[in-house]
Amino acid sequence: MISCRKLTRRFGDVTAVNSLSFEVDAGAICAFLGPNGAGKSTTVKMLTGLLPPSSGEVEVCGLNVVASSLELKRRIGVLPEDLGLFDDLTVEEHLLLTGAVYGLSKAATQVRTDQLLHALSLGHGRNTFAAACSHGMRKKTAFAMALLPNPQILFLDEPFEAIDPVTSKIMREMLLTCARRGMTVFLTSHILSVVEHIATQIVMIRKGSIVWDSPADKLPQSLEQHYFDLVESPVVEELEWLGSSLS
Repeated sequence: MISCRKLTRRFGDVTAVNSLSFEVDAGAICAFLGPNGAGKSTTVKMLTGLLPPSSGEVEVCGLNVVASSLELKRRIGVLPEDLGLFDDLTVEEHLLLTGAVYGLSKAATQVRTDQLLHALSLGHGRNTFAAACSHGMRKKTAFAMALLPNPQILFLDEPFEAIDPVTSKIMREMLLTCARRGMTVFLTSHILSVVEHIATQIVMIRKGSIVWDSPADKLPQSLEQHYFDLVESPVVEELEWLGSSLS
């Protein structure tokens, strides 16, 4: 469902994403992991047609992302880094607008909207304008918008950030159900404990390059330890001054 071959993105003299090559099969939950600034969001933008690559090729749903970006957008759902909400629309209006954009009937859109608002505990805030929503409510609204069209592939940029534990569990269960039914999920996250419970494929990126790509059950150790070994090692031992005068 996702195929990248030497995918590269440069911004002037800076190479943000460097020659990425990987595949994601239908029904997989692929966790795309790395520290801040590693190139995760830039990669998601290229995979979803929001940013053209400097070089390389990428296909999503069998479509060339650059040549068929409009058709691609009809087949995918996206929770972007900036959430993409309008301050002067309510929570419910965002979902109704999403249904209209994807060509769903008003009746089908309303049914799906009501179900998603209930599932994500947003019913009480359905008439709240986005400008007045907490970050958690905004995140759940954007997540519901990504799910509403029942896409072939779901792209989620940090879906679990600022989400309460109950909603996080509900979202995990929804994603697992989607994958069992054939939907492909591609997500970024820093919350490794959540990723470890749902991901079927792990791709790790560091400084724009892939340092690990395997099925989740082929990791040689815990996800957290493997991540720290390959991507981002703690440096607490270098801070010997920290707290030294407090004892």
